[in-house]
Amino acid sequence: MVNRNLVLGLDQNEGGWDDQINSSFGDQKMEDIDWGGSNLTVNQIVEGTVVRVEGDYVIVDVGFKSEGLVNRNEWEEGEELPKPGDKIRVLIEEVEDGSNAGGMPQMDESKGMIMLSKRKAEKIEAWKKVMESVHEGDVVKGTVIRKIKGGLLVDIGVNVFLPASQVDIRRPADIGEYIGREIQCSVLKIDEPRRNIVVSRRYLIEKERETQKQELLQQLKPGQIRKGIVKNLADFGAFVDLGGIDGLLHITDMSWGRINHPQEMLSLDQEIEVIILSVDYKKEKIALGLKQKTASPWEEVEAKYPPGKVVHGTVVNVMTYGAFVKLEEGVEGLVHISEMSWTKRINHPSELVSPGDEIDVVVLSINKNKQEISLGIKQTKENPWEAVANKYPPGSTVVGTVRNLTNYGAFIEIQEGIDGLLHVSDMSWTRRITHPSEMVEKGQKIECRVLSVDQARRRIALGLKQMTDDPWAHDIPSKYEPGQLVKGTVTKITNFGVFVGLEDGLEGLLHISELADHKVENPEDIVKVGEEIEVKILRVDTEDRKIGLSRKRVEWAEDAEEPVPEDNTPTAAPIHTSTPAKDLKGGGGSAGFEQLKQDEEEKSEGETA
Repeated sequence: MVNRNLVLGLDQNEGGWDDQINSSFGDQKMEDIDWGGSNLTVNQIVEGTVVRVEGDYVIVDVGFKSEGLVNRNEWEEGEELPKPGDKIRVLIEEVEDGSNAGGMPQMDESKGMIMLSKRKAEKIEAWKKVMESVHEGDVVKGTVIRKIKGGLLVDIGVNVFLPASQVDIRRPADIGEYIGREIQCSVLKIDEPRRNIVVSRRYLIEKERETQKQELLQQLKPGQIRKGIVKNLADFGAFVDLGGIDGLLHITDMSWGRINHPQEMLSLDQEIEVIILSVDYKKEKIALGLKQKTASPWEEVEAKYPPGKVVHGTVVNVMTYGAFVKLEEGVEGLVHISEMSWTKRINHPSELVSPGDEIDVVVLSINKNKQEISLGIKQTKENPWEAVANKYPPGSTVVGTVRNLTNYGAFIEIQEGIDGLLHVSDMSWTRRITHPSEMVEKGQKIECRVLSVDQARRRIALGLKQMTDDPWAHDIPSKYEPGQLVKGTVTKITNFGVFVGLEDGLEGLLHISELADHKVENPEDIVKVGEEIEVKILRVDTEDRKIGLSRKRVEWAEDAEEPVPEDNTPTAAPIHTSTPAKDLKGGGGSAGFEQLKQDEEEKSEGETA
């Protein structure tokens, strides 16, 4: 039976072909054809006898009162013309009066002229024969004669139409390749009134393949070796015809090595031998393998590449996180970006390696189950950090370049790839540094002292203030003694006291209770930021690095001095209740605030006691 869905699904753009087929019949309609009889009429097919060949015409006696004419071009070029006496079948196309047309043989005017067609008679009789023997759904054989709009013309005795979409399962790139080939097709549709037949080679192939597929599907088992033909190539793999059903050969199952596209190994219509990996009988899906025909190189990888071994390989791919190195066909390892250099700061692996580079690497670890090998490039060279402790012992002096600044310090490059940290707390003995930019700048060369080396954590601590002696050890205690009068500038005001700058980076605390003889509610009522005042040294604490000051005691005689407790709180000072700090006025930063807060807490403890 004809597949009606297939007929309805024919490409609408394949129209116009029926006109080309019908043109071979001329203006004759099937119902007008007279298939024989005693009287000669137009559109009647009769048998005639060749009388002679004259000029461009063959003269034929059809048993009428006058002879008929057949144009000699109805015989193909190279075809032998008939001889007098030969019998031929012709179609009576036209009966005219006896007037002589140009180029035609002289006729008897009383008899008239009969125009005949041998070619049309042959085609009409062939069509009649086909109609008697061919039905929708039948399999027919014919030769492709030419390419027309939307498909091909196939001669099965009459010209029939083969749409381009029905030539093969996958539409060929050029259907013209089929011209001259003998093919088998299934008859999809017969339109007798319009004298056209549509055939499908695809339908026949699919039907045959379906039968073959069901038989083959039952025969296929995982592990079998089968031959097949490569039918299609895609980025992800190749489809292989196993003889009625296609299987997928995925790109990852083609080779143990790396391939970027299946065409590197296969080509269309190539015959290959594959192994059946799995069969899904319900979904009719078959997974194929090519590399599985040989042993996996990963079977012996642990013995060939033990951790610590130096091996030679080729870089095959570079990613943002590392580089893949081929050790042998089918065996690759990853050099992570962190394993490329002991000292260089690498932003991308391409800074060190490129695809195609041949390099030495050290095997770090192997995971056979996951087929992963970790490799290292830096391990092929000596680790410079192993010599750092000997090269830069604590107490030694180094010269380096400021590479980077952070809120907590500056990184100093003391050799290529080796940085030390200069913390803000190690920049000055007396100044309160809130940001390293107050002392150093990027690119500046400076001399520092090595404070400590942590080889395991790869850290070096550097000091700038350690390049000079600690002034709190000798200079400050000898320069500022209790009872001494000094001048300073108000740098910061808080609700519990005033900071007074004595020299660059050195400040003392003038507690609110030491501002005046009377009780002071607001230090700003007594002094202003930037004002120069004279104060007396009450206490120098070298351990806590603090200097206690007094303004009210400046005019006091020594014998009138009140004793100053160890906590820097004068006994004569009025009781002062600590309150939360308000806005600071002036000052040198957060370090100063912390000292004020600490001093205030000590003051409060003394008053409570």
